[in-house]
Amino acid sequence: MEAGAGIRAGSPAGRPRPAYVVALLACAALLGVGVAAFAHFVLAKPSRASAPASAVVTQRFGLDGQAAWAAGTRPAPAISGLRDQSGRVFSLAALRGRTIAMVFFDSHCTQECPLEGRALAASERSLPAAERPVLVAVSVNPRDTPASARAAAKAWGLSAVAPWHWLMGTRASLRRAWNAYNIYVGRAVNGDIPHAEALYLIDARGDERSGYLWPFVGRSVTHDLRVLAPARATD
Repeated sequence: MEAGAGIRAGSPAGRPRPAYVVALLACAALLGVGVAAFAHFVLAKPSRASAPASAVVTQRFGLDGQAAWAAGTRPAPAISGLRDQSGRVFSLAALRGRTIAMVFFDSHCTQECPLEGRALAASERSLPAAERPVLVAVSVNPRDTPASARAAAKAWGLSAVAPWHWLMGTRASLRRAWNAYNIYVGRAVNGDIPHAEALYLIDARGDERSGYLWPFVGRSVTHDLRVLAPARATD
């Protein structure tokens, strides 16, 4: 039941409200609007006040994401108060120098999360080890545990390809991360948690550079990861 929207707007004031996102999704489904068209409508927000509204969509910066941003224009929001599957307090800043793939998962999910997880793992496997990103999965389910996170990461093929962190915490602490990245998370319905299925690619300097809504094309993600790999960025 995951919702296919969530790449954040350029400023907190510009973020779609959860109810608004749900309404947009319902309209898109009813009208048969394609993912690309819907992404353009949701993602066409300026990363800077002076930038034209269509900049993040029409300017590619050599990237294939449904949204793309120039280096140095969109710092990834900090994440605080969350621990990973090892119990360590997580710091996004500590990963500076590495490319990051940030996703929002429920380790108990049996629908879209496993599909997105396996697709991302396949995209990573096609790259040399040095070009693979660190995976940061922010939980959308406060019931996630280190054991359930490890089981999901293994089952979806993510734990075998590159370093990974599955971030867990209370609903309040998780919500701060969801809000920072414009991720809609609803209440459980029949055991499933509706939420935005978004992927952010963050470069080695800590800037968001490429954004995708699930379902995405794996080769496009691979392309962007290759472009953003630190070794290539310094060539």
